[in-house]
Amino acid sequence: MIDPAILEPLADDAWPARERKRLGGWRLNASSGYSMRINACWPLAAPDRDVEAAIDAVEAWYAARGLPPRFKLTDGVLAPADLAGQLAARGYREGKDTLVMVGATDGEGDPLVRLSFSADETFETVFTASAGDPEDGRERIEALGRMPPPACFARLDVDGAPAAIGVAALGGGFAGVFGMRTVPAHRRKGLARRVLLTLLSEARRQGVERAWLQVEADNAPAIALYAAEGFQPAYCYRYWSR
Repeated sequence: MIDPAILEPLADDAWPARERKRLGGWRLNASSGYSMRINACWPLAAPDRDVEAAIDAVEAWYAARGLPPRFKLTDGVLAPADLAGQLAARGYREGKDTLVMVGATDGEGDPLVRLSFSADETFETVFTASAGDPEDGRERIEALGRMPPPACFARLDVDGAPAAIGVAALGGGFAGVFGMRTVPAHRRKGLARRVLLTLLSEARRQGVERAWLQVEADNAPAIALYAAEGFQPAYCYRYWSR
């Protein structure tokens, strides 16, 4: 389907952390400590030093920022193959799987879904409210502001109030779908599907033919929605933390 060694760098660049550092093929990301993707080390290729020394450097880098060290290990990425065992020996344990799905930018857009190329205040309000913790929401809004152009923001209103949102980051020949949120009172009404198809349609209009997204592997309703629109599982990743 797709080599994760190709897609993972695109995913890292599409949702940039506040601070970023490289240790050879290891990408270190740090923000405020909430969203795991931008607060973890992504080992995507060999580090620039011995693996044990690289783990030491990662732990020191996060400690200097008051953050716990965390590693994002991706199926099919050997960086190195025995990294999980070395982390386990240090007291790290793996968390639940996140599934990466890929599909085509097919489907018709919905004229009632509003599109823009930046996140307006209303979009940010829905996005922040869905985070639960205000600091978590603030970190995610800041990440939205760092997304490299072009990015497309979608919002669907019901009775004059925002009900569902989503965003697509375009880059590397793919559209990365992020931030799919539906206000609780409007769930199970097909609004997320309308937002998704509008984002995919806009990506197609801009010449992008393929899309990817990330969804927790136990989120059966979301996976069913994406599968119904032609998305297929590509690979999984999981975070290792102490």
